[in-house]
Amino acid sequence: MFTDMKEALEAEALELTPTSSDQSAAASLVVAHKARDKDDLADLLGALGLPCGEDDLVRLLPHLTIPTGDPMPVNAFTATAVSMLNNGDSPEHVRETLGLSESELADALQHAGLPVSDADTEDSTSVPETAASAPASTTDADQIEALLAWAEKHSAATIRNRAARVRSDLTEPTERRASDAAQSAAEDRIAKARAELEAAQAELRQVKAGGRITTEDPATTSWAPVQGPGGKRSSEELAAIRTWARANGHQVADRGNPAKTVLDAYDAAQRTTALAEAS
Repeated sequence: MFTDMKEALEAEALELTPTSSDQSAAASLVVAHKARDKDDLADLLGALGLPCGEDDLVRLLPHLTIPTGDPMPVNAFTATAVSMLNNGDSPEHVRETLGLSESELADALQHAGLPVSDADTEDSTSVPETAASAPASTTDADQIEALLAWAEKHSAATIRNRAARVRSDLTEPTERRASDAAQSAAEDRIAKARAELEAAQAELRQVKAGGRITTEDPATTSWAPVQGPGGKRSSEELAAIRTWARANGHQVADRGNPAKTVLDAYDAAQRTTALAEAS
């Protein structure tokens, strides 16, 4: 408080340095991060003497915080970046696609639970293992879809274009995941069918070589291994045992007798098969 009128007039006559456009933009961005909605944003900008026209509001709307149900609120860019990171995109690709600053990329990495390093914000070309392996929850997927739907209907063309690019980026990994799952399921079915076929072929060889399967009474059904001279197993049966063992996760040599544990497991499997067929 000035006590001297002369000093007060001199201070009032001082020229104020006008705020640069970069300073105004930075200040507006900070305000957008704190605003609750569009009306609140307009009121805050106006109170601070910052540009608050319709174009200014449209540019700043994606920076408003979005309630996500967890302690860390995010804006539209951060939420979209988290989705892309969880789907395996590299931090550098996410930053270039969304036009994020280094601080915004760091926020996205932190929200996704990924380590933040200099390589992530400068020149990262590798995908962190956790990003490739961490599946998005159903809730996260719903929020991302809602965000993209909102962005696709936005009045600003830049927001609509970004939403289209993000959806395009998400399409390929989504289709790849479905394809990999279908391939894995098919391979499991083939492995099971191959094991059953090999077991049936082994049983057929045993029957042809003199093995006996009784089916008169399931409770007393027994399976007898084919014995060669001196009580040894025949070469045909040994070959069948090796095939069965490999199909069921046992390690056996190409020649010689398999280990007793493998022989016992094979015999038990054949008895189980015989009981099942008899019943």
